[in-house]
Amino acid sequence: MGALVESVQVAVPLRTAYDQWTQFETFPRFMSVVKEVHQERPAITRWTLRYGPLRHEFHAETLEQHPDSRVEWRSLDRRFRHEGLVAFDALEPARTAVRVEVRFETPWHSDTVLLPVVQRLLRSELEHFKTFIEGMGEAGEAWRGTIHGGRVQHTYDSSPSVPGWPHG
Repeated sequence: MGALVESVQVAVPLRTAYDQWTQFETFPRFMSVVKEVHQERPAITRWTLRYGPLRHEFHAETLEQHPDSRVEWRSLDRRFRHEGLVAFDALEPARTAVRVEVRFETPWHSDTVLLPVVQRLLRSELEHFKTFIEGMGEAGEAWRGTIHGGRVQHTYDSSPSVPGWPHG
């Protein structure tokens, strides 16, 4: 299984970085390989990626989601299995570290071909996120619920809600 870790520091508060990242359907606005994301349920998303002539669609399950802290996922794709996490750490009131870890099983015989390409792509996509979020300065309303073990936890938060999302 191949593993990658990349991080970026963004000049926005922790809550802003987290809220924007968890608005998965906006990823095509700042990530060049993400063409479409549909939030099918609070813990299930459907992704369409395109890199050059390659196109890939898959479902992902959010296993853990803790506001202003981290999101962990796994793909539900049998051909190109991967899992990962994104963690958020406040460095200063208006500066946040965003760290992404991805582990995957390659469908090819060797990780030595795929790992460097995906590493460069991940680094580039994090820089796109940095440019995007710093240019906006704030995130829109976001669902701030908690997911544990792939299930929404029903605690109640006074944060603004997003229409169509469960509260808590």
